Amino acid sequence: MMTLPASVTTGTWTLDASHSEIGFTVRHAGISKVRGQFKDAAATLEVGETLADSKVTATIQTASFDSGDVNRDGHVKGEDFFDVEKFPEITFVSRHVKANGNSFDLVGDLTIKGVTKEVSIETEFNGVAVDPFGNTRAGVSGETTISRKDFGLTWNAVLEAGGVLVSDKVVINLELAFIAPAAA
Repeated sequence: MMTLPASVTTGTWTLDASHSEIGFTVRHAGISKVRGQFKDAAATLEVGETLADSKVTATIQTASFDSGDVNRDGHVKGEDFFDVEKFPEITFVSRHVKANGNSFDLVGDLTIKGVTKEVSIETEFNGVAVDPFGNTRAGVSGETTISRKDFGLTWNAVLEAGGVLVSDKVVINLELAFIAPAAA
């Protein structure tokens, strides 16, 4: 049985989106990396008596995609990639958590463009702190790598020197802050 850190209380913790980042990195033209993030997301961490009894659910608004370049953002939000009009959300629902040394593997169903695949997110618990306003917060970092093609994100362009413009491999990076439920 995996036990929870003593400072993590049971109940439904909510994502503090203003102190969290859901981002990704993808190789461009085989020579550089482009980073982006989603600015609008909601998530809950339902903490049970043990890790096995706990669950994470998240919903990301695809139209909130931001890479810092308006033209690229418009392309990625369009039909070639996220098709935000038809697929306004990316979702994640955890299945289970398993210990992995000093970290945890959060295994669950990721849905992008209507395609659901199981992914494993290597996570690290960053601790708990009480902020100046009396809120108890928990921090979690996570990372996983997915294949764009697995989720129907197949658009690409062939480069003159060989290779493709956008790599298939996408690294998803998470820096999340959750706020504990208010004391009863």
